[in-house]
Amino acid sequence: MMNPKTKIAVVFGSRSVEHEVSIVTAMQIFENINREKYDVIPIYIDKQGRWLVDEKLGKIESFKDLKLKEIKAPEYFFAASPSVKSLVPKSAFKFFKKIKADIYFPAIHGTFGEDGTLQGLFEMADVPYVGSGVTGSAVGMDKIIQKAVLKENGIPVVKYIWFSKNEWRENKIEIIKNIEKDLGYPVFVKPANLGSSVAINKANGLKELESAIEIASHFDRRIIVEEGKEGIVEINCSVMGNNELTASVCEQPIKSEQMLTYEDKYLKGEKTKGMAGLSRLIPAPISEELTKKIQEAAKRAFRAVDASGISRIDFMVRPDTEDFWITEINTLPGSLAFYLWEKTGIPFSNLLDK
Repeated sequence: MMNPKTKIAVVFGSRSVEHEVSIVTAMQIFENINREKYDVIPIYIDKQGRWLVDEKLGKIESFKDLKLKEIKAPEYFFAASPSVKSLVPKSAFKFFKKIKADIYFPAIHGTFGEDGTLQGLFEMADVPYVGSGVTGSAVGMDKIIQKAVLKENGIPVVKYIWFSKNEWRENKIEIIKNIEKDLGYPVFVKPANLGSSVAINKANGLKELESAIEIASHFDRRIIVEEGKEGIVEINCSVMGNNELTASVCEQPIKSEQMLTYEDKYLKGEKTKGMAGLSRLIPAPISEELTKKIQEAAKRAFRAVDASGISRIDFMVRPDTEDFWITEINTLPGSLAFYLWEKTGIPFSNLLDK
């Protein structure tokens, strides 16, 4: 008698500004997961926060022209109770049954999914799920807390200053003085709790700095300003595991200033590539010794924030001196960083098994 397939619920979309990035990651999971081992349940959370379940939501065609139409599918409620552990249909019609999954696979980037909120919901319901837990997700998402944790663990991070939106409104002149004194120009201005290059801007002078801070303040109540080092390249490395950790090969994005957008870049054509569509050099053209140092630093960062599953750690590297600094850790990286693991010798379908 054959063993029953494991039911995996892939949760994607959400009210996050990284909604479309999440759709791309989910589609890549649907295309590559082993259907002989898993029954896949697509759970799409729309921009209004409705949980929609339908087999058609596992196909990219359902999300064409997302700005122009509303996705129509049966709506469900997630019951955050250990006694239920199911998705309950909103409709009273009897042909809509409760849906119960063996394991949940978060594929939501940014707020309401990568920040510990969804993980907390799963913990309350006492259901198993993939990836980092509440603490690792929350620390990994908050760039300010993340840097404090990494610094406390002796892991090199770029110099930074952070402040709240209210502090900016009340002490703008003082904050600018501190930035110019302690960091100088250029700097990178970021919302504390967003990813995928959302609202991140480089400032080379005062006017650009003020504009970048105003933009970031529309997306978060806290802003972080990081030192922008000259003569550096971006190097990224992925880490996988729970207790025993494995680091992937390193990559160098050819254009480190290249930023991910949404429908225009992600949802065109028959296939979507997400992070895998960016130009990159794999393995990165750095020495074997530096590669090993970066891989070890990536694993230390992974442990420090209490991550699990798969993360991607981004570095700034100065090639002439081989100094490096961590810019951030992504506990739910775009495309699950599968392109790094494929070059490490692990196909995407095998990666999803792990």
